[in-house]
Amino acid sequence: MKRILVLMLLELSCVRAHRVNKHKPWIESSYHGVITENTDVVLLDPPLVALDKDAPVPFAGEICGFHMQGDSAPFEAVVLNHTSGEGRLRAREPIDCERQREFTFIIQARDCGTGPEGHGEKRSHKAVVHVQVGDVNEFSPVFGQLEYHGSVMEGKVYDSVLQVQASDQDCSPQYSQICNYQISSQDTAFAIDRNGNIRNTESLSFDKKSHYKIHVTAFDCGQKRAAQDAVVHIHVKPVCKPGWQGWSKLIDYEPGTGSKLLFPKMHLETCVGWVSWIRSTVELEPSGSGRGCDRQSHSERALQKLCGASSGSTDLLPAPSGVFNWTATLVTDGGRDSDLSYRFDGRQAAKIPDWVVPQNLTHQFTITTWMKHGPSPGQRAEKETLLCNSDKTEMNRHHYSLYVHNCRLVFLLRTDYTQTDSFRPAEFHWKLEQICDKEWHYYVISVDFPVVTLYVDGVTYDPYLVTDDWPIHSSQIDLQLTVGACWQGGEVSKAKFTQYFRGSLSGLTIRSGKIASQKIISCLQACKEGLDITSPESLGQRIKFHLNPAQSLVVMEGEDLEQMNAALRKVSYINSRQFPTKGARHLRISTAVQCFGEDVCISVPDIETAVMIIQPSEPRIIITGAEHLTVPASNLALGLSLFRDLHIISTATKSTEQTDTDYSSGALKDIAHNLDYCDIVVLGEELRAGLESLELHRSALLGKHLEYANSSTGMSIYGVDSVCHYTEVIRQVRYQSRQAVDSVRSFRLTCSELNGRYNSDQYTLQVNIRHSEEAIEHVNHAMDPPKYMQIIHPTVTEYNGYSLVVPAVATAVIVVCIAALLVVLLSVYYLNQPQNQEHIHTHTLPEKQADCDRPSISITVNPLESFQELQSAEEVTEEEEEDEEDDGDISTTESDSDEEETCTSSSIHHQTRVQWGTSTFHC
Repeated sequence: MKRILVLMLLELSCVRAHRVNKHKPWIESSYHGVITENTDVVLLDPPLVALDKDAPVPFAGEICGFHMQGDSAPFEAVVLNHTSGEGRLRAREPIDCERQREFTFIIQARDCGTGPEGHGEKRSHKAVVHVQVGDVNEFSPVFGQLEYHGSVMEGKVYDSVLQVQASDQDCSPQYSQICNYQISSQDTAFAIDRNGNIRNTESLSFDKKSHYKIHVTAFDCGQKRAAQDAVVHIHVKPVCKPGWQGWSKLIDYEPGTGSKLLFPKMHLETCVGWVSWIRSTVELEPSGSGRGCDRQSHSERALQKLCGASSGSTDLLPAPSGVFNWTATLVTDGGRDSDLSYRFDGRQAAKIPDWVVPQNLTHQFTITTWMKHGPSPGQRAEKETLLCNSDKTEMNRHHYSLYVHNCRLVFLLRTDYTQTDSFRPAEFHWKLEQICDKEWHYYVISVDFPVVTLYVDGVTYDPYLVTDDWPIHSSQIDLQLTVGACWQGGEVSKAKFTQYFRGSLSGLTIRSGKIASQKIISCLQACKEGLDITSPESLGQRIKFHLNPAQSLVVMEGEDLEQMNAALRKVSYINSRQFPTKGARHLRISTAVQCFGEDVCISVPDIETAVMIIQPSEPRIIITGAEHLTVPASNLALGLSLFRDLHIISTATKSTEQTDTDYSSGALKDIAHNLDYCDIVVLGEELRAGLESLELHRSALLGKHLEYANSSTGMSIYGVDSVCHYTEVIRQVRYQSRQAVDSVRSFRLTCSELNGRYNSDQYTLQVNIRHSEEAIEHVNHAMDPPKYMQIIHPTVTEYNGYSLVVPAVATAVIVVCIAALLVVLLSVYYLNQPQNQEHIHTHTLPEKQADCDRPSISITVNPLESFQELQSAEEVTEEEEEDEEDDGDISTTESDSDEEETCTSSSIHHQTRVQWGTSTFHC
């Protein structure tokens, strides 16, 4: 019963509640809202208001909230007034327009129901809300790329060279669109429109300016400027002209680096389609000065010996020196370093001394020379004599001569009447372009009478004309050999030069015998620099190439353009000289191109470039040795070794301006070089004929490429050989005086490398001659060793007028005295035999022997001829033994410090062994 009663009460309550909240809230069917990004307030149209017909019934007529359907919309609606139903729509988080520009969602209003608990609430119908997000201009324009590249052809004006583009991340059209572009660079020949198209406002010139760099900025429609400008590079292309591209006008070459590629990036621009044939020629052009290329800069005579020609050549134009002094008055040509050449302008000539003139030039002899000659001035050209051998007095007969006449080279040879009495060939004529082209050429006149052959730059030429003449009758008239003109000693009131030469000469030599082979001639004119091809086997069979023997010309032919480009990139330059001449080497490239069906379709201009040789390491030749020698006059009859303490050192440095500080600090280093000649010059009065002389025995030259010439003014040792060999030979030069009257004799020694290009310092030696000595009454008085030969002086004790050497060991004194007595007796007899003078020079041992091949050498000599050296060395040995026991005073009368005997530039102790019958020196 109770249960039935409760159910009836509940039903009654529901009926009452339904009667109170009879209506649903009402809102508009759609709303449109706007919200500015980064804010939370939404402006709705119409405003958000919910109405309920149950009002003013409490709760049922009130609005308690709004329901948003869908969780994706970042908005919420709040009730501002429950009674009036006014509400507001707001964002739960900041809105980003760039992420989403508008939103659409559903909203419903609900009332408060029938009580505070909200039971029995009712909801309105569903309304659609559209919210648009308002944009803020927060982003700047950004270019798609920071650098742009474009190109224009010179001489043309373009509507658009290239287009730049910028963008903006703002969401609205107002702020996201680029409304304007602008060039920020000043004074430019370009303009830009609102779409970013850049054009040139005037025609451009490649020669004037080949590259332009301009800055461009952008603005959006809100006038916000780009944060960073774009850089635009515009390249001006020249009008296509056939020619080589990618080559340098100057190529540096460092000596000692071997072969260097000349055109590693070069290619040919043809401006046409396919080509059928290409030929390119690379030529290393001869220099306007010097002898055309970087040759081995030794004298012509030395080169002949190095190239294998037989010895005996006479250099008629050597470097001026104390002995070879007839070229001192001639004018040297302004050629390269070490290219020793002489310029004759029609006023200079030189007489060759009689002792230099080669003898017995009859049927076989050879004349060689470098010559540069141009056309003769004036309408009537006169003979221009290079070399002439004529009568010195009385008559004016030319026995043989070489001259130029009307650009013809003529060789005259008059045979002697004793050899034949019939007409014989006398004049040989050659007409060649090389004679007057103002360029250097190498001439060889090979005489094998009656045949005379001319070689010009290694090519053989036969005479086009040979004229005959009668032989010359023999006479007692002396002959005069001249260079640069011919000597006219007779038929005139005063002897004079005539038929002067106008041009340049270098390396003029004459010698008996013929040139051995064509190979030697090629060697004599060979260059030490030239062109080369790197890896020629990689060129392929479709590229044909030719490299001339002088390596100054490379010719390449092919049908494929790319293969030809690759072949040219392999051409290189090489200079094998240790000290190449600095300066430029000019190159010329000429090209011929043929197209299909045409002979010549395009013309490729020649290009000229240069290889610049960087300053090479410069050598420095240093000569050291004793500066003063003192010797009794009586000892000079045997001969005095002047340079027994001589040392020659060749050093090198990168800089030509090295200071003494640099040298002393070790900046220079010893290097193995060859010398050309060394001159020993007598200072003061010349040597008296028959009384004084400088002597050097021929045996000292065995196994060396050296020769020597002697005169009253000094001695010249010449030939291309090592510093060590020169040192060894010079140490054996002896000064001999049979009647010494002077108290002082001075000699100056200088040496040269590369034919005078590098010269040593001047080393001067003063010889003090003692004409009287205090009488010394000891057993070996006659053979007292000269002081200049003492390297370490022994202790001397004066006692009653006697000079006694205090030995370290008494036994040594006895041995020395006995040996000295025997040697004195034999030496006195030997000195009284004048016919043995030559024998003395033949076997005299040099005091210091330079060793070039081994660290030590042994030489066996007769002790009778070298007693002075032996005794001096014995005294040194005794002194060393004494020093080990007692550090007593050492006499320094003529020597301030002890010296060590040396063979090479490094110090090696000079050991002396005394034996009966022979004496052996180990160096």
